[in-house]
Amino acid sequence: MKSCYLKTASRLLLAILLCSLGASRGEAQAPPSLYVYSTLNALLAGAYDGELTMRSLHSKGDFGLGTFNRLDGEMIAVDGVFYHARADGSVTIAAPEERSPLAYLTRFHAERTQRVETPLKLAELETWLDGQLGNPNLFYAVRIEGEFEAVSVRAIAAQSKPYKPLAELVATQSVHEYSTVRGTLIGLRSPAFSKGIGVPGYHWHFLSADRQHGGHVLALTLTAGSAQVESIARMNLELPTSEGFAHADQTKDRSQETRLVEGK
Repeated sequence: MKSCYLKTASRLLLAILLCSLGASRGEAQAPPSLYVYSTLNALLAGAYDGELTMRSLHSKGDFGLGTFNRLDGEMIAVDGVFYHARADGSVTIAAPEERSPLAYLTRFHAERTQRVETPLKLAELETWLDGQLGNPNLFYAVRIEGEFEAVSVRAIAAQSKPYKPLAELVATQSVHEYSTVRGTLIGLRSPAFSKGIGVPGYHWHFLSADRQHGGHVLALTLTAGSAQVESIARMNLELPTSEGFAHADQTKDRSQETRLVEGK
């Protein structure tokens, strides 16, 4: 009886181990995907209130960018921590109950790393990165750790209803500049056909190494650092059910507004 029990227990343990191994392999082989909450055009139209909390976003990814309800500053997600960069220049860890009207997240696993030794301004950096990418019609997550100069970042203060379109608020943005700083550049490169859902081309947020400064990038120079890149061929789009999103005019071509808001 004891021998039979031991054989049964051993078989059960073996089955559990094989199932766990299979699950682990499945997770390891799962292709990277980009989770998108809402659309850029909705934000440009003034849809500044979303239902998704930071607690919920933790399950969607550990790397990315976005903003907070009422357009209150910039969201920077890195290493699974969600930071809130505000118009006053401060950066704090976002509270679990804070909500977002727009977010782009992935689980970042770098496919390749390239050292950058020559100083590159932002436009030059984007051109250099494009030369490293194989397929311009995919999404790419980019993480750059390094030394930066002439960093200019912005954030917009929390808005009150009735909300104005985002392009009208650019004049009120708070800009903070740092002559020399070490930090992390968080980027998302979106293909041209994603216009309206995201920013075609590159969208950058910056976070200093001490996690005290950051925001949406307007300008910078990378003096030296390492660029990590991940290609993404899958996108999961979730749309808000809020009244603000329902009434946002997303029929307009907002390309010019996008360039203005991005600071390009």
